[in-house]
Amino acid sequence: MSETFRPATLGEILDRTAQLYRRNFWLFVGVAALPIGVIVGVSAVAGAIWKTFFSSITINNLEMTGAFAALIGALVLVALPVYIAAAVFSRAGLAGAAASAHRGEGFTIRSALEAVKPQFWRYLWFMILQGIVIGFIPIATAVVVITVLLYLAPGAGTAGGLALGFVAFLFGAAAFVIVVWLALGYSLGFPVCVVENKPAWESLQRAWKLSQGTRGRILVMYLLVIALSFAVSMLSAIPSMIVIFIAAAHGGGAPQSSTAFIAAEIVRVVMDFALQVLIAPVSAIALVLFYYDQRVRKEGFDIEWMMQQAGLAQTVSATAPTEGAGISGPIGPPDTVEEP
Repeated sequence: MSETFRPATLGEILDRTAQLYRRNFWLFVGVAALPIGVIVGVSAVAGAIWKTFFSSITINNLEMTGAFAALIGALVLVALPVYIAAAVFSRAGLAGAAASAHRGEGFTIRSALEAVKPQFWRYLWFMILQGIVIGFIPIATAVVVITVLLYLAPGAGTAGGLALGFVAFLFGAAAFVIVVWLALGYSLGFPVCVVENKPAWESLQRAWKLSQGTRGRILVMYLLVIALSFAVSMLSAIPSMIVIFIAAAHGGGAPQSSTAFIAAEIVRVVMDFALQVLIAPVSAIALVLFYYDQRVRKEGFDIEWMMQQAGLAQTVSATAPTEGAGISGPIGPPDTVEEP
């Protein structure tokens, strides 16, 4: 059943996020698990290679041989592109799946990933450009200014050094505030890029305008997700603590204690990965809902949607036409209106 679009409060958006997640649980978890699965797979391969060829190397006798260094470099060169590709598929797939689910359209994990392939390089460039604009430029600027100020501080005397140190602190705090401000302003960029199929720079420009008036609500959503992530991270440590306490209660010797510690760490890592996979779709779904909510408030998308459902309007769809992809749909203002 298609969703009736209307302006929504923050509580309604969060409630709708929970509903969509619950109804399409395996879809969102399956798409979100892709980059985590790459990390686990690469870690397993690296562990197996270490166990087979470098098990004699210990912390007390660490030998960075040429073969070992080459192995680490090869793993990084192979794993990093694979992880980046998986992150692109996962992030774009989550946005497309959330948009499709919100519109009441069918979607599967396979169709979510297949819908990303035609636009993979566009999504990758968007992620890079978003990272440059939000993070690299303000942080790099702050680092340069702070470095210069700290370099000049020793020669400025006690009072001058304190003043320059305080100014450096202010620049660091300002950089943090700017990063948060830019992140909120461009937060709807990925839904724009996926749903409207716009180029990266145009998606950022449109996201900045579209997010005006709702950035405070998006900030609250992010704070709630961060609090949830912190809570589940604490929960992931409980099983490992239980394993260690049980081993200590049975009075195990050094070998048993070492084995219990390793087992506890494995349990903790697996639990942490699993819980992070469960959390990842929350913000992706919520941002898509914020995107549609802003379109309703600013562009009258609810009226356009009702006309589309009634077959009274034709729109120019800029989304991928892949059958079953679930990302196609009404995008811009009606092109023509036909009499029934």
